[in-house]
Amino acid sequence: MPLLEPSPETLRPEAARSAAPDRLLDSRAAGTPEQLRDELTVLLGPEKVRWKVSDLVKYASDASPYRFVPQVVLIPDSTDDVSAIMSYARDHGREVVFRAAGTSLNGQAQGEGILVDVRRHWTGVEVLNDGAQARIRPGTTVMRANATLARYGRLLGPDPASAIACTVGGVVANNASGMTAGTTRNSYRTVASMTFVLPSGTVVDTADPRADDLLARAEPELCEGLLALKAEIEADTELTARIRAKYEIKNTNGYRLDAFLDGATPVQILRGLMIGSEGTFGFISEVVFGTLPLDRKVSSALLFFPSLTAAAAAVPLFNTAGALAVELMDGNTLRASVSVQGVPADWAELPRQTAALLVEFRAPDEAGQEAYERAAATVVEKLDLVAPVASVTNEFTRDAEVISGYWKARKAFVTAVGGSRPPGTTLITEDFAVPPSRLAEACEELLRLQTEHGFDAAVAGHAAHGNLHFLLAFDASKPSDVDRYAAFMDDFCRMTVERFDGSLKAEHATGRNMAPFLELEWGPKATELMWRTKQVIDPEGVLAPRIVLDRDPAAHLRGLKTIPEVESIADPCIECGFCEPTCPSQDLTTTPRQRIVLRREMMRQHSGSPVETELLDSYGYDAVDTCAGDSTCKLACPVGIDTGAMMKDFRHRQHSPREERVAAHTAKRFKTVEISARLAVAAADKISDRLLQTVTGLARKAVDPDLVPEWLPEIPGAAARRPPRTSRTGASAVYYPACVNRIFGSHDDGTVSVQQALVDVSARAGKPVWIPEDVVGTCCSTIWHSKGYAEGNTVMANRIVEAAWGWTEGGRLPLVVDASSCTLGIAHEVVPHLTDANLELHRQLAVVDSIVWAAEELLPALTILRKSGSAVLHPTCSMRHLGDVDQLRTVASACAEEVVMPDDAGCCAFAGDRGMLHKELTAAATAKEAAEVNSREYDAYLSANRMCEIGMDRATGQRYHSVLIELERATRP
Repeated sequence: MPLLEPSPETLRPEAARSAAPDRLLDSRAAGTPEQLRDELTVLLGPEKVRWKVSDLVKYASDASPYRFVPQVVLIPDSTDDVSAIMSYARDHGREVVFRAAGTSLNGQAQGEGILVDVRRHWTGVEVLNDGAQARIRPGTTVMRANATLARYGRLLGPDPASAIACTVGGVVANNASGMTAGTTRNSYRTVASMTFVLPSGTVVDTADPRADDLLARAEPELCEGLLALKAEIEADTELTARIRAKYEIKNTNGYRLDAFLDGATPVQILRGLMIGSEGTFGFISEVVFGTLPLDRKVSSALLFFPSLTAAAAAVPLFNTAGALAVELMDGNTLRASVSVQGVPADWAELPRQTAALLVEFRAPDEAGQEAYERAAATVVEKLDLVAPVASVTNEFTRDAEVISGYWKARKAFVTAVGGSRPPGTTLITEDFAVPPSRLAEACEELLRLQTEHGFDAAVAGHAAHGNLHFLLAFDASKPSDVDRYAAFMDDFCRMTVERFDGSLKAEHATGRNMAPFLELEWGPKATELMWRTKQVIDPEGVLAPRIVLDRDPAAHLRGLKTIPEVESIADPCIECGFCEPTCPSQDLTTTPRQRIVLRREMMRQHSGSPVETELLDSYGYDAVDTCAGDSTCKLACPVGIDTGAMMKDFRHRQHSPREERVAAHTAKRFKTVEISARLAVAAADKISDRLLQTVTGLARKAVDPDLVPEWLPEIPGAAARRPPRTSRTGASAVYYPACVNRIFGSHDDGTVSVQQALVDVSARAGKPVWIPEDVVGTCCSTIWHSKGYAEGNTVMANRIVEAAWGWTEGGRLPLVVDASSCTLGIAHEVVPHLTDANLELHRQLAVVDSIVWAAEELLPALTILRKSGSAVLHPTCSMRHLGDVDQLRTVASACAEEVVMPDDAGCCAFAGDRGMLHKELTAAATAKEAAEVNSREYDAYLSANRMCEIGMDRATGQRYHSVLIELERATRP
């Protein structure tokens, strides 16, 4: 069956449009200027230089309201590379900006010169001192670091809401804190040491006992300048007191001047200054954190109040009671959160004035938890709480699932509210801090200002620390909207500073949006010291100019990005980047966010522009062909944007009418296709892998690599011609073997097939299954769905539902499916393609994944006779969608003494046959997981989907098989 007929024209936006004011100009269509590209290629090598216009555009946006297109993007993999880049920039008058996750909210990850990607090659966690410390590379996400530390009962102090995506390097560079960090658990207080590269190219390891001597020899003027500034600050008692006072509440506006007070030597001063410097002082290549205890006894409540000020007034009471987190959400935030999966739908009916506090206590033991709960109950008795909708309980709970739901709604603040903004508007995210005792007063004043300037903002924040966040939406293409925003910012900043002596940035760092207001908060003396500090450390101004420091009073209005409308499925995207760590193609071509960013740039262009043409030429492979279509981006996105579905729709657009007819014909004649495929695999068993690779390789060159799969040595032999014998009489379930398991058998290693294993273990458990005689020629429809063949998808979707309804006697018996992707297909993905009649039949079906069947129905009745010593698991992306990962672990734990789920486990990107069409996609997607798996040996390598197992075989060189096969071996008499 044909896959694609790539044609850039089919992807050209159809909507009528006029060129946007911030479009990339036609003169940039060729990408990086030739001389710059050639010089950097000689310096670093071609694989580290990204120069096409599509490369530049996809790095031009981050989670902020700004957009700056770089001249070139570099992807270094060593400190030597970074040092060389710094030296080149200094010698050639170029500016450098570092970008990791791109989750920064104020444009810190954008630049107009050399942009350096320090995420891709900069991951890794080394646990030290039994978890008391951790050495972490800057491209590692906070969630990934905490997953490793959790095994030691430890965690990092900073806990930003974007932990799923933001990296440790960005957290340290911004001194980001989050829900519980406050002023005592942030990076400034918990970083033990770091290694960084200065703008001169000098590398400093602050943990090296010789660090100050080495720095003094390499950078004598730098050392002298830092000590002179330290002496000047310490001699000014009024300034010293002011600096100390500014950090009694959360503050990330400007540079950490207290580093001059806390550090005794130049290296110690630099260690402090680097934190919160936003990449303007150097590149942090490694950080050693002091970790904190992971208190596992948790009690939480989501309490509702009649007003924002009433909620704010309750915060000090919970602080006194010992709450670790007190999170505030206003009515706009609560109502917008209904777009987050699991949030009660009736929140949409909450009165506008309603507000809520998410209060959490954490204790190391039961006694501590009970003491906290008693203190919390005393506070609650004094409060005037409301229950405006049925789902509101106002009760503390220990239920981990309920608590997780609360936090999911809170952490989705920016994306949920941003996703519900009016189409075409830009989102501004700001945060500030006031003394916690004045939080209620600050809330009232903020609401007054918003109303005065015509904004209906959403407010949330870390109320325990006096830290509020608010979101504003406006149309950056309209000068009147920009003027209104500018007027609001002027009033807001004066209010925060003059009325509350607050921090204009509490945890998001200065960035571009607050740079013009730095002197308003700090005063001329302290601000000038910051400028002088920058001059001492970066005298050539190489690093991130106009970030943190900018004398232009309108700097925050420069580079505001327009948000042109794109396909409806992606239009709510605020470019936050939460989707990126889960994307299989993140290190190969594009991420979900970048696919949307590129599409928006096409919409900014006039039709047929040179820039649009260049973007379209790249988009077919970079965005569409190399999307695994696994839709894990939907799981990571708080508002459920499914970029994979968008790419499948683009694949549909690429098909000619003839291809659609062929695909539909294939669906109608799938029995013949299936039998032919099994016979072909059987015939291939008799031919050498080398010859098959040669033949398919030649065919791919002659036809198209997107049409002809490549033969891989990991592909197993053919399945048996007939399924195991089963009986309908007395069956507890209908067993539906997926077509992939009807075509491919097991490796020639003596194990039974998946079909035989499931039949045998079900019988042993007293719950026999029946395989219908007419399963051949049916399919879950995923083959057509993933490739965007609409008519073929419709044909097969309706066929499988009609067949399943008959097999299960109208849903009386469950339908057990032995491949997780097929379970997902039959249970969910076929639904939009069913006729009304078949939709009703589908509602009566109980589709059960075989792993769930084994964990919940079979295991309790089985006797484990033997166990493997160790097993490593590969949870498939379909299992994540289905929520079956815990069941995989349960079955594996019954079969092995030790079960390991790799921290870097993700989608293998094999995606049916895509791993044979683009094996580079699977190689990129599995690289980290494979390295983790191969760091030791296991007795069993287990998963639950045949093609994913082939992908992992190829990635690791090991033999993966279904956990059902392992269960059969463990229970075999």
